[in-house]
Amino acid sequence: MLEPARTVNIFQKDAQLLEVAAGNVIFEVGQPGHLMYGVIEGSVDLVVKGKVAETISAGDIFGEGALVHPSRVRASTAIAQTDCKLACLDEKRFLFAVQSTPMFAIEVMRSFSDRLRRLKQQF
Repeated sequence: MLEPARTVNIFQKDAQLLEVAAGNVIFEVGQPGHLMYGVIEGSVDLVVKGKVAETISAGDIFGEGALVHPSRVRASTAIAQTDCKLACLDEKRFLFAVQSTPMFAIEVMRSFSDRLRRLKQQF
């Protein structure tokens, strides 16, 4: 099994890098989603129904749902809790990472499943 930091490392090689200042919105609920993100440095709050549902830290991924769900819209709002350095993957690069590194796909599914379980406990 890959550790979360390893998952980010897999796609960081070909990813676009994005720096986001603390307090800035990365994406909002309902917006179309064309990228997934890996946190290289910093932390990101995922907000659902006005509450911080989860804080994503260095090594974790988020935003993958919009790349795999047919609606392609964001289910949460992501706000940089601290200054962040993010690795971004578009759908083409995401699919390449999934095909070339099957464990990456499993880790993305595990992350998504873990997040869903935590959200179910909160709401």
